[in-house]
Amino acid sequence: MRIFSADQIYQADKFTIEKHGINSDDLMERASMQIFNWFHLRMQGAPVKIHLFCGIGNNGGDGIALARHLIEHGYNIEVNVVNYSDKRSKDFLINLDRLKERKLWPNFIDSNTPFPKIGPDDIIVDAIFGIGLNREPDRWVKNLIEYLNHSEAFIVSVDLPSGIFMNSISKSDEGIVRSNYILSFQAPKLIFFLPENAPYIDNWQVLDIGLDQEFLTSTETDYELIAKHELLAWYIPRKKYSHKGAYGHSLIIGGTHGKIGAMILTAKACLHAGTGLLTAMVPNCGFIPMQTSVPEAMVLTDADEKIISKISYDITPTVIGIGTGMGQDPKTKKAFSDLLKNNNISLVIDADAINLLSSSKTLLKKLPPQSILTPHDKELERLIGAWEDDFDKLAMAKAFSKKYDCILVLKGAHTITIYKDKGYINTTGNPGMATAGSGDVLTGVITALVAQGYAPLRAAVFGVYLHGSAGDIGAEARGYLALTASDISEYLGDALLDLFKLPEEPQPIEHEADNQDDD
Repeated sequence: MRIFSADQIYQADKFTIEKHGINSDDLMERASMQIFNWFHLRMQGAPVKIHLFCGIGNNGGDGIALARHLIEHGYNIEVNVVNYSDKRSKDFLINLDRLKERKLWPNFIDSNTPFPKIGPDDIIVDAIFGIGLNREPDRWVKNLIEYLNHSEAFIVSVDLPSGIFMNSISKSDEGIVRSNYILSFQAPKLIFFLPENAPYIDNWQVLDIGLDQEFLTSTETDYELIAKHELLAWYIPRKKYSHKGAYGHSLIIGGTHGKIGAMILTAKACLHAGTGLLTAMVPNCGFIPMQTSVPEAMVLTDADEKIISKISYDITPTVIGIGTGMGQDPKTKKAFSDLLKNNNISLVIDADAINLLSSSKTLLKKLPPQSILTPHDKELERLIGAWEDDFDKLAMAKAFSKKYDCILVLKGAHTITIYKDKGYINTTGNPGMATAGSGDVLTGVITALVAQGYAPLRAAVFGVYLHGSAGDIGAEARGYLALTASDISEYLGDALLDLFKLPEEPQPIEHEADNQDDD
């Protein structure tokens, strides 16, 4: 699913209006009906007090139109117009007149008006600001928003929480509605997936308001949301008369004394994700642990007992995954540098291999095209430098990807895979995956997919999804606290099977808040 910018949403509205021969207030009516249906399905006429706080732009117009539908169905409502400007949108005024025709007169709130009383069992509809907000609200509006946040009432925001920006991070945490639920029109917003907005984004659901499908499917966007539907078309099925050599030979390199476990996790994940052959290169101390724990793997050992000091092999791998548990000894750094000098095989680079790249940026120029790097935030900062906020982080990651023609997997609650100007946002994963070794498993999964013939970008995006899906299945069975990296690896087969399970009935695009971080 494409993630549209504010400008693209405005263009979609305009395109739909012109192509379908409707008025802009007709589009607002569609939106308000979808919101009403969401409420009515859940409330079924319950006499709970609903306080609607509506701005004077189109977001407020959606709220005013919703109020009309609610009052017509007998709901107990109070409408408050937040009078933050002398300007009013045309469609807001149209719907305000329609509301007055129903003999319902809103309360107009300005800087001198007492705020209405709200009970903790009430519901608030936040329709104050929309996607066009580009400056901090006035002090009195911030005070109103903070009053709503502290009311203990359940808050539903229309399209996005008021006070939040579409294209930047607010400098203050005041004056942003902390929604319990967001009803987003047509598609989720990029801001829903950025860590700095986590306090304001709890649960969300997409409502289809009938924007033109031709526009939605033909418009290129900077970000896409990746779910099962997008990945099914990428899946490469196995042929009946195939053999292990048809599915690639993965070489994984890493480990130090005391960290061979990281390599064992990577090796097992690589096998569970379908590599045909697997060779693990470890220090000499890792021979027995690796051979014993992963009997399916072939093992090469370094002459050094404790570290990787030289990378030499007489096999022909399809892909090399490197860095898990590897350490940053000077001998290891030289071995890594020597590998990069003559290597043209696809690379999946994690952990200490990323840190080695950061410590000597000249090594970056030796990476083969479309190498996959899987940093967590601290590793990313060492690689690209410090960023001001999440938007700056994404911009810097894109610039880095273009400069070195590499793929960056930015691990987190919503892992975002970056390649040049495009970002792919993952939809799987949970807080239980914030556990030691989770990132080692991800490296194995992506390496295995590259080995099997997936293009590097697809391997990265697909691997992130499968990794998160396996974590979700594992968390359902074991709970967040008990989930381990080994569990994630064990459930990879279930995650692959889940790709082909059909829902019992069509499901809305919905998100319930959780947080995850890959080590």
